[in-house]
Amino acid sequence: MILKLLFNKEGLIVLKNNNQEEMVLLSHKIIFYPVGNGDTSQIVLDNGKRILFDYRQTEKSKDCKSLEIDLDKQLKKELREAKKDYFDVVAFTHSDSDHINMSTEFFELRHADKYKGKDRIKINTLWVPAAMILETATNDEQSDEYVIWRQEARYRLRIGEGIRVFSKPDKLKTWLEENDLSVDERKHLITDAGQIAPDFSISLDGVEFFCHSPFIKMVDENAEFRNEASLVFNIRFNVDGTIFDYLEVGDCDSDILSDIVNISKKHENEDRLNWDLYNLPHHCSYKALNNEEKGERKTVPVISVEELLLHGKAGAYLVSSSNPIKNTCDAYEQTQPPHIQAKNCYKEYLENVSGTEMYVTMEYPSEEKPLPLTFIIDSDGSSVERNNADQNGVSSIISHPTPRAGCK
Repeated sequence: MILKLLFNKEGLIVLKNNNQEEMVLLSHKIIFYPVGNGDTSQIVLDNGKRILFDYRQTEKSKDCKSLEIDLDKQLKKELREAKKDYFDVVAFTHSDSDHINMSTEFFELRHADKYKGKDRIKINTLWVPAAMILETATNDEQSDEYVIWRQEARYRLRIGEGIRVFSKPDKLKTWLEENDLSVDERKHLITDAGQIAPDFSISLDGVEFFCHSPFIKMVDENAEFRNEASLVFNIRFNVDGTIFDYLEVGDCDSDILSDIVNISKKHENEDRLNWDLYNLPHHCSYKALNNEEKGERKTVPVISVEELLLHGKAGAYLVSSSNPIKNTCDAYEQTQPPHIQAKNCYKEYLENVSGTEMYVTMEYPSEEKPLPLTFIIDSDGSSVERNNADQNGVSSIISHPTPRAGCK
């Protein structure tokens, strides 16, 4: 039997034998977009469901000369090709501007008519940390995007549909009571750390979302809790018995990651620390490795974060959603992330676990022309999709497997 390897419109691998019978090999995709020092990524499941994490667009990215992708244009193009005008889930890890910038111009919001209509993209289910509902704002901040998303999340929680809230601190219980609601009435919309979000099933969708964080204490014990209460997930894929673990992390520092490691060990959830793909926290900031010391040439991770790094599997990948990370004298003095000292640390540990490669979104495939970075997850593990398209053109896609991650 002669087999031909092709790609269909959805990017799924299709095998055709000499009788022209099609056999579709199940595969999921994880896509990282070059949005500068910010975050936007998307999971596309083989059943067509789409989960978007964060949204960062800037005015300059709409300029065709910009190196940052025109995210509005790119995502609408992808949805149009999929014959959709919605995402199944949009998850905001937290409400810093580099994770939500210009998002209220892109999405349709249910709480006010001025955010509806035109070509706005719908959100079936909004995922937010409890902190996004509980953050306070001054009168001068009422038009800020984080406040608009707070209003949207509150509206959806009040009416009891189209939302999932992660964590139920006492402050959330108080807010519910002030709105004539109770935790019991909304418990089907709340997922705590240590639980799996019920919106997806590994048996039906081939994926599950295990919530590592936020912990209740991060909101109740802190006046400022935005980054500390970011969403952190172990996202586990299962394709024909092959397990692939993706660590999706917001802007956590080493203290939060240490809590995650220690609590996972305490509750015998250490397997949820495993990673084939790790989306590095806070744009490759050294603070995710060691909150206190950057290091002169290389950051030395605190003990618990070192444990997390050593949970990487053979063939694993790292992704820094950030600007290019230069290896220059000036870079070693740089205050804001990305930090070259952190990159040096991550690369060392990636080598220790026999990993494959560390990618930087604004360097892939080149600094001169960054493009979306796509991982294909199938029954063989994972591979990187080589994309020759420009931002406005049609993709010429060649699947080029790298050493496989994942295990059976």
